[in-house]
Amino acid sequence: MTIQEQLTEYSIQDIIDYIVTEDGIEYDLAMQKFFSSETFEKLMDTQTELYRESSAYIYSLYCDEVQNGRFIQNEI
Repeated sequence: MTIQEQLTEYSIQDIIDYIVTEDGIEYDLAMQKFFSSETFEKLMDTQTELYRESSAYIYSLYCDEVQNGRFIQNEI
């Protein structure tokens, strides 16, 4: 497993945990919500290098997407 894959995996685990805690939902539903988000798509896109950011930052992008109905990040 590459460093990029490890960082991505760790971020995903953290973000799912954040969603479970903040939304008070089951782990499976949190995974489904995050995996269907544009934030997840951007995280998986190696060209964005979003995997280099902290889990908390990526989670904040996800929360903004949920609130605004679309992914917003000026840097990408």
